[in-house]
Parts: sequence; structure tokens; C-alpha cells
Amino acid sequence: MSQRHPQAELLPQQPSARFCFIQASWHADIVNQGRDAFLAEMAGQGVARENMDLVEVPGAFEIPLHAQQLARSGRYAAIVACGLVVDGGIYRHEFVADAVISGLMRVQLDTGVPVFSAVLTPHHFHEHEQHRRYFSEHFRVKGQEVAQACLRTVASLQKLQAPASADALA
Repeated sequence: MSQRHPQAELLPQQPSARFCFIQASWHADIVNQGRDAFLAEMAGQGVARENMDLVEVPGAFEIPLHAQQLARSGRYAAIVACGLVVDGGIYRHEFVADAVISGLMRVQLDTGVPVFSAVLTPHHFHEHEQHRRYFSEHFRVKGQEVAQACLRTVASLQKLQAPASADALA
């Protein structure tokens, strides 16, 4: 399942770095798979559970505002958003998905805190067991991948912010 990555750069240099995982409560049985995989991968990479906060919001549309407030708090090295925006027979889902992703990008650019999206918008989703199983598994994969991307990005940003070494200046 989770592979321990040998690269030292995967973990942030600050062992007390905090992370926040925001998830939409719609389709919680599926979205919870992403959260659980994220938590397992972070733990497998050495991040203590007490350094990870979980926030649940009603739907994906509410995620960007919460991400903004959390990023502005200065408490988090990174924020991860997770949700499932489905096509309920009208094309409103496309507008919701675009608003969420655009909002998350704006939060990270405005605050300098990396914000990751595991907000998925399947082309077709139906409330039957085959789709529920497929997307549950897909969220497990995405939860693991977003944890890895989160740790790599935070470590990379820390390197960029580190003071230049004497060797680099020579």
C-alpha cells in the first residue's frame, strides 16, 4: 500500500510542521477514503497525527473560504482539500468545480501557503455500487498521492526560503 520514500527531501525540515485536511461531507463514505489514505501516508512518512488537523465542511463550495482562513492563521505548512463534486443531471457541477479549484489556487497564491486539491469531479457518477467502489478506490489513491505531493512541496519551499549557504555565494 504505502511505500516509505527514501528521499530525505520528502519530509519538511521542521518536524513540528502542521497540516490541515479539509473535506466536504457530501458523499462522506467515498471522501473519507481519501482522508484515511492521506493520514496513513503522512504517518508512514513520519508526520505525527497531532500535527494534522481535520476540518469538515458541508460541501466542496465551502472549502476555499475555510482554506483561506486556515492559511491566514499562520498555523499550517500546507492545507489539503478533498471533496467529490458530481454531475447531478445539471451542469452546475462544472461551475462548482471551477469555483473550488480557482478559489484554492487563489488562496495559495495570496497567502503563500500551499493548498492541494483532491477535489474530484468525475465525468460520470451514478449512485450504484460499481461506481461507489471505483471512486472509493480512486480516493484512496488520491489521498496517498496528495500526501506525497504535500510533503515534497513543503520541503521544496523550505529549501527555497532557507538562507543561502556560503558555498552558494562563492
